Amino acid sequence: MSDLVEILCHDCLGVEAVRARTRHSFAKHSHETFGIGLMFSGAQKSASGRGMVEAGAGNIITVNPREIHDGHPIGDAARGWNMLYFDPALIANTANDMSDGASQHYEFTRPVMDHPQVRQCFATLFDAITHGTADATRLRREEMLLLLLHHALSHSGDGPAKPASRTAVAHARIKRAKALLDDCPADLHSLDDLSEVTGLSKFQTVREFTRATGLTPHAYLIQRRIDLARDLIRAGQPLADIAHRAGFADQSHLNRHFVRAFGLTPGRYARAARQN
Repeated sequence: MSDLVEILCHDCLGVEAVRARTRHSFAKHSHETFGIGLMFSGAQKSASGRGMVEAGAGNIITVNPREIHDGHPIGDAARGWNMLYFDPALIANTANDMSDGASQHYEFTRPVMDHPQVRQCFATLFDAITHGTADATRLRREEMLLLLLHHALSHSGDGPAKPASRTAVAHARIKRAKALLDDCPADLHSLDDLSEVTGLSKFQTVREFTRATGLTPHAYLIQRRIDLARDLIRAGQPLADIAHRAGFADQSHLNRHFVRAFGLTPGRYARAARQN
């Protein structure tokens, strides 16, 4: 396979997504952005702000703004990675929310990480950023960025500033967020919307919502949309209209989540419903 460095997304929200597969050796350089990525094949060694490091398939790699680094393949094969670059202002706003207004400072302290939660959050966020419109994926992007930065910092040995405890009132406030999603699952929702009704920060909203329901707000919203789609199918609504009415981007988006939840397509479910 020939060398490839491809920009998959560059949006107005301050995010750039890049996929690379290359044998190229990168000279020392820096970025004006925060970078976090996942190595999906091969291996590389690189100078970093913490000295020389090595990363292989499955590892998370990070870089801070203006941090000098390079990159060289290990062995003869190409190495591949998916990378997300974030405008510092976006990270500052997220850090401010995570610390409940205590600080806008954020820094990756480990240039290479190997932790399942960080890896899972990155994969989900990368998918959200590279598929669908920014508006359609806004809630998913916001919550996964918060969780990604939280886990990346937690597993670096440095914990974020502890927010003021609101545990006593969090459960009641999360009920308001659940009600918003329950009442209008087909609408576009953001963490700003949920944070407003809970009176908690966006990070606290994601954390407490997940504790209360077992699902992140976006995952909960998808489940409610699947439930709505199933109700519409059983009511005999045309399949062509259901995806839009249930809040999915298109029919394939509905099909993917419906199969994941129920093990059969909406079409098969409709046929079975008609027989009963």
